Amino acid sequence: MTYLATSAAHWPGTVLVLIAGLALGLLLAGPLLRRTFPVAWWLLLGFPVACVQVARTWRPLMAGCGLAVSRKAALVVVSGLVGKGAPPPQPRVPRRGVMHPTAGGFWFLVRLLPGQVPEAFAKAAPAMAENWQVHAVRVTSHRPGIVRVVASTADPLREPRISRQRGSGRLLRVVVGALETGAQWVIDLRQVPHWLIVGATRSGKSTLINALVAGLAPQPVALVGIDCKGGMELSLYGPRLSALATDRRQAVKLLAALVELTLDRMAVCRKAHVRNIWGLPDADQPVPVVVIVDEIAELFLIANRGEKDEAQAAGTALIRLAQLGAALGVFLIVAGQRVGSDLGPGVTALRAQLGGRVCHRVADPGTAEMALGDLNPDAIKAAQAIAPEQAGTAVLASGDGWERARSHLVSEAQAEATAVEYAHLTPFLPELADVLGGPSAGLTVRLERLDRDSRTSNDDHDHDS
Repeated sequence: MTYLATSAAHWPGTVLVLIAGLALGLLLAGPLLRRTFPVAWWLLLGFPVACVQVARTWRPLMAGCGLAVSRKAALVVVSGLVGKGAPPPQPRVPRRGVMHPTAGGFWFLVRLLPGQVPEAFAKAAPAMAENWQVHAVRVTSHRPGIVRVVASTADPLREPRISRQRGSGRLLRVVVGALETGAQWVIDLRQVPHWLIVGATRSGKSTLINALVAGLAPQPVALVGIDCKGGMELSLYGPRLSALATDRRQAVKLLAALVELTLDRMAVCRKAHVRNIWGLPDADQPVPVVVIVDEIAELFLIANRGEKDEAQAAGTALIRLAQLGAALGVFLIVAGQRVGSDLGPGVTALRAQLGGRVCHRVADPGTAEMALGDLNPDAIKAAQAIAPEQAGTAVLASGDGWERARSHLVSEAQAEATAVEYAHLTPFLPELADVLGGPSAGLTVRLERLDRDSRTSNDDHDHDS
């Protein structure tokens, strides 16, 4: 009994010593752990410290940013002024939810007080980042009356950590980079079928296209290119392209053939009483076609009457493909240095059909507004803030909101090597065979079977941490 009593008496002290030893070990090994295993360091040491810091500063931070409300409507509390010796009443502050860790930060929800709006919290984001000593804080509307606060301890876009994609992956889904939350940047054409990518020279636009082609090349899809700059950009992927148009006249013919292809597929779906090609039996499913248009302005710029007719025909065909293609297995990736309404009414109509938007650093504010303004006006300022040295960094916008991302560096040599490696997967599309003078050498393989899992999988886009 005496031994048990002695053990019980020493037990709290032993636990405290163990805790102190563990804390000291983490502090000493912290720098090495942070460099070698940054995620483990953050979860073991960084996140608990951040929780304490946020809890300690939340009330004074809300008061300093004007987000605290007096408990009595007519009562004004002045710092340091105490009436009749009583302590000053504590103002009400927005209620903060539980903090959740991410790979490089944390997030939590905040319930707004009556009369408050999300914009007031968004203006306070720099003050939050300064008080919590983190790289950046973003505030977005979660649902009416609640905002979502996301903090990043370091800039995850400085050195995007994404693993090399092995194999074909899920059909029409490509990991192209990293989001500012630390999550993977995924372009899934089954979820968002058509994309607009804009960016000035050396902004990272071509690198993003390289990453897309490198991810799609191992998959059973047909890649079709339209490059009216003589094929200088997309000819790199020539062995993996089922067709390539290098001037506007060829582009008009190729786009017309693609429209006919969609109409043929529409007739097949109507006969089978299904709403899209994914409802067809495996043996009847046609190969998905991804159309990559580089430098969209070259299709719309005109110098004479004849070019005007060609530009109008190209614009009309692109709009029809955007309207009909998603259900019929035709997807658009439209890229350009400059996109504006001055190129013609067809550009604005086409832009409305491209649900996914990627804006790199641009040379004029009109292009950023054209790319992002109709979906999320708040994203325009973020796009205009991208510095020239931040090549590859972009702002993404969709109907769900906007976020910053950076594409994985895929060089032209790597993209070209990938196209050669998977040239044997290039499908032969008879609908396009005679448009540009017959199929090229090597384009003789026709794929009959698609990835079955892709027809039934409806996984969410990986934008959340």
